[in-house]
Amino acid sequence: MGSSPKIAIIYYSATGNVAHLAHNIALGAQSVGAQTRVLRVQETAPPEAISSNASWQNFTEHSTDDLARLEDLVWADGIAFGSPTRFGGPASQLKAFLDTTGSLWATGALANKVGTAFTSASTQHGGLESTILAINNIFYHWGTLIMPLGYPNEHVRKHSGNPYGASHFASSRNADDTSHVKAAFSQGERLAHVAAAFSRLEIS
Repeated sequence: MGSSPKIAIIYYSATGNVAHLAHNIALGAQSVGAQTRVLRVQETAPPEAISSNASWQNFTEHSTDDLARLEDLVWADGIAFGSPTRFGGPASQLKAFLDTTGSLWATGALANKVGTAFTSASTQHGGLESTILAINNIFYHWGTLIMPLGYPNEHVRKHSGNPYGASHFASSRNADDTSHVKAAFSQGERLAHVAAAFSRLEIS
């Protein structure tokens, strides 16, 4: 790869599943020479909700990724957003961060970048695809080129099977399945390649 693309992976994760995907997207991007930032958004859930779920409380207390800033979006050539599925759409915590980007949208600062999305849900048909599609609506408004995962390799074609983006069915019944990890790696790798190529174009 000629130039070194800059990739921002920004996520919300309640129990760590989406964070795990985010870090594997970063590994995929780094494997082809990209610079990466893995960043979380602010937790906004009330303490009583967090304390009702031991996994949520443990992850919230021990997450060490820095908080995302608007400057990280400006810095990036490629952006990956991740969120757990909440009734078929992204979590309000990620949406709260995205709702602060109006000033960047108004100046066109987020146009001509490459965007992609990923998600996790506790049920197999709990809105994985619709969550990714809902996140992609943000990219339309920004003027961002949307990059799906597609089927870039045999693993994704035969095992992951979701061309919209890396997704995880987080269930004890599915604990041994690591197809989502490999899909996330592939998505990061592809995002880095596409962002590098797109950033070289002269687009007015």
